[in-house]
Amino acid sequence: MKPNAPFITFEGIEGAGKTTLSRWLADWLSAQHIPTRLTCEPGGSELGNALRQLLLHNPTDPLTELFLFLADRSHHVRTVILPALTQGIWVISDRYTDSTLAYQGYGRGLDIETLRHLNALATDHLNPDLTFLIDMPVEQALARTTQPNRFEQEALAFHQRVRDGYLQLAESEPHRFVILNGNQPLESLQQQIQHALHAKGFLSNPHPLGVPCP
Repeated sequence: MKPNAPFITFEGIEGAGKTTLSRWLADWLSAQHIPTRLTCEPGGSELGNALRQLLLHNPTDPLTELFLFLADRSHHVRTVILPALTQGIWVISDRYTDSTLAYQGYGRGLDIETLRHLNALATDHLNPDLTFLIDMPVEQALARTTQPNRFEQEALAFHQRVRDGYLQLAESEPHRFVILNGNQPLESLQQQIQHALHAKGFLSNPHPLGVPCP
């Protein structure tokens, strides 16, 4: 199956604001009459919801954690993401393969190239067309969290490694990543996302910028 629509992901450390912005973008695109599917990892399918509860609330070793994420991703791609893209539906995902590289690679210390290979197997080499990285200092991001899961309860050093990993990933693929300062006002971040979509050619027809969340 060949994708016929853009695949856009949002990444960032816990509390950075990626979930809020991914939901807003999906709502905004829908308001522009663009068919859009909002999803997330883990938890983008019925199986994913079950795996999400295991991953977020049950401590486990790094390899078991990795393979649970990969199982969720493989099922997610084949049952949710690819079917939507091949129907011409935009897909917006809150987390995807970069989360594995950042958390299990830079955060947990697993081999990055091995993780890349496993990601490719799990996704059949489906990569995002555009990734928004919402970046901000670790302490400020964690202060925003209200329902701590086991990842949010990790030591500050872990979250700093994850943040540094994300920034290295973005530096290595500047054509795909757009880094946004999560400390900015929400309206400013929304406008920057809209401008990025226009600048990268995903929105060829004129759509009004600055449209608030429906």
